[in-house]
Amino acid sequence: MEKKIYASLNSIGAYVPNKIVTNDDLSKIVDTSDEWIQKRTGIKERRFADSTEATSDLATKAAQLAIKRAKLTPNEIDMVIVATISPDFLCMPSTACVVANNLGIINKPAFDISAACSGFIYLLYLAKSFIESRACKNILIIGAEKLSSIIDMEDRSTCVLFGDGAGAAVIGSSEDPSQAILDVRVASNGGYQEFLMTPGCGSRNPANAKMLEDRLQFIKMKGNETFKIAVKTLTNDVIEIMKNNHLTKDDIDFFIPHQANLRIISAVGESLGFPIEKVAQSVQKYGNTSAASIPMAMNDYYEAGALKKGSRLLLDAFGGGLTWGSAILSFNGE
Repeated sequence: MEKKIYASLNSIGAYVPNKIVTNDDLSKIVDTSDEWIQKRTGIKERRFADSTEATSDLATKAAQLAIKRAKLTPNEIDMVIVATISPDFLCMPSTACVVANNLGIINKPAFDISAACSGFIYLLYLAKSFIESRACKNILIIGAEKLSSIIDMEDRSTCVLFGDGAGAAVIGSSEDPSQAILDVRVASNGGYQEFLMTPGCGSRNPANAKMLEDRLQFIKMKGNETFKIAVKTLTNDVIEIMKNNHLTKDDIDFFIPHQANLRIISAVGESLGFPIEKVAQSVQKYGNTSAASIPMAMNDYYEAGALKKGSRLLLDAFGGGLTWGSAILSFNGE
């Protein structure tokens, strides 16, 4: 009888641009202040890529690290999937195709997905399916964003929130259930699409002078409405996935929610009863990096020496669409 195959998180890697943009820096561009930003978001600084760096460049550097840490070569990667809302090109080629070419991965499937801040959870969902169906042995998944290219620097309610960066992981196959991505849940509700969206440049509002004049090419967000539904949805989603897998907070080593807003992170963590030392908090130094935020936070734990082989992780995200998702998995890296 053929043995059961499990999808396994075998490595993590990340990359952030060199340029640090503080709240004081932004206060010189838009009507805001360090106190105003920190009080509402917890963010102190973020990274912005320069004009020579595209999303694929950030993704490539994170991917190179993840592949190296997985002790693989690029030709051992069977598929490349990138989650992004700030792709190199509006239509084609996909950012994943560009990244695969940069890495020397040829004649393999490569494609993008768009699930906003839930992107990395969606990537895990896809990779788990491909691995456990035996279609692939090693899949490179990347959450990467150059959000500085799609934020309106005249809108203080949104421009202070976002940053650039990338996080990557290699998902491999294992016969050991203790190494498995135990469960991934993803969902959406397009009825709330106007809460968080980029209205322009698509077929609904094609690129033209009027669209640019109205600044529809930039992220638009209804902050208060998004905050309220995010806290409720994230909390309920975690409670459900934990219950379905017969786990409690004591079974989790690290809770890594999407890094959007410190108030949301704190509210969800407190409602679930996680001690602060178990809850990832990197939003202060990176801002909201959308699909990249969870793997970037995971990489911070790894590089600090806290994330070790066998650590059990609970991931949780909520983003534009609206989309959301959660995952329970063990880290199988070295």
